[in-house]
Amino acid sequence: MSLAYKELDVRPLLEAGVEPFVEIMTTVDRLGPKEGLRLLAPFKPQPLFSVMERKGYLYELTELAGGDYEVRFFPKNAEVLTSGDAGDADHWAEPSIELDLTDLDPPQPMVKILQTLETMPPGSVLFAVLGREPVFLFPELVKRGHQWVGNHDKTGTAFRMMIRRGEAKP
Repeated sequence: MSLAYKELDVRPLLEAGVEPFVEIMTTVDRLGPKEGLRLLAPFKPQPLFSVMERKGYLYELTELAGGDYEVRFFPKNAEVLTSGDAGDADHWAEPSIELDLTDLDPPQPMVKILQTLETMPPGSVLFAVLGREPVFLFPELVKRGHQWVGNHDKTGTAFRMMIRRGEAKP
């Protein structure tokens, strides 16, 4: 996925003695789901990194000529992960079951999802919210013939996924 970046140069604000934090947060709040922030600053804005991480953004830092910095903040959920055979999930059926598994510790979310899928008819869709990215669940779903798509929410605190029940494999 290609992101569009809104640019904010805080160097003139700082030169004028204005604290740029409010302007930065206002710009971030106006970003769309497929947008990032390109921030230009005269120093490495270290305290901003943790603030932006809590808001669901990762960053790339580049030192520019003259000692200035360019920081590209991009949403953690910019990347939608899919099983290789998922196709276009926009054409899947609406989820018939929704599970909030954010309070469960591994491996309980994986066990609950796999048990629930076994009770569902082929082609039906399950929606689940988990407290972290279920990296061990992905290959298990594929092995069992299911398709899945998922991503982190905007805050980066939950992983959302839809799973389409496949045909039972012998």
